[in-house]
Amino acid sequence: MSEKLKIKLSIANRVYPLTIDASQEEGLRKAAKNIEVMIKQFEQSYSVRDKQDVLAMCALQFASQVEQKSIDKENVNEHLEEKLQALDELLHAHLIS
Repeated sequence: MSEKLKIKLSIANRVYPLTIDASQEEGLRKAAKNIEVMIKQFEQSYSVRDKQDVLAMCALQFASQVEQKSIDKENVNEHLEEKLQALDELLHAHLIS
């Protein structure tokens, strides 16, 4: 059974108390830090004053990054599958001859 930790994360000037597995702490703290950085970037780049709008833009940005990585991985897998199929055909042809 993994050890539980009680931590507090600050996001958009609000503190969120969480009870988490110890193994999650580093990832959650990095995620909170990345959100804070992105909030500052959006606030500086656009005249957005409503924190909810800024947080929605952050959520959209992170979600689109996850989706794009999934799409990219799928494309790489398809490419690798094609190459492996071609290699298999070459080996098969070589073994038969």
